[in-house]
Amino acid sequence: MSLNPEKLHVSCKEALENHRDFLPRRYTLTHSDATGDLYLTIDCNYNKKQLSSWYTKFMRDEVIAEWLGSGAQKELHVYLHVSGGLIFGGAKLRDRIFRYHMPLVLKAIVYGDKELFEKFPELLNSPIIVHFNSKNKRYDKIEEHGIIRDYSSIS
Repeated sequence: MSLNPEKLHVSCKEALENHRDFLPRRYTLTHSDATGDLYLTIDCNYNKKQLSSWYTKFMRDEVIAEWLGSGAQKELHVYLHVSGGLIFGGAKLRDRIFRYHMPLVLKAIVYGDKELFEKFPELLNSPIIVHFNSKNKRYDKIEEHGIIRDYSSIS
């Protein structure tokens, strides 16, 4: 699945640009089913306004992510709401959809924050940990999904 950069709309809060270090750094990714556009916010906190629309609350197909770790070892942790509460679709369907779209999600985050990886190229070797959050134990999993470099056009 390829990323169309023209469909990716990135908002990076100014507060991040003034930090010497890049932490804390969080991503909020939503999309439009009608247009296929992706909306990525990069900030110190998750974008609560972006997550508060009735459609997003019902679909629960948003992706949030954050950098965790100390010292030289950093990891990108991605969180997905597979099941629990009143949401659209069952756990099996939602798990399959998230897994299908995961490469696109990761490419969007990496491309959208490419300035970070140009400034800190060592982060390209950071592992990606995906949290599939579900009340159904079969789908409640934490998995490694490669490293940042796997989803980057930066060599």
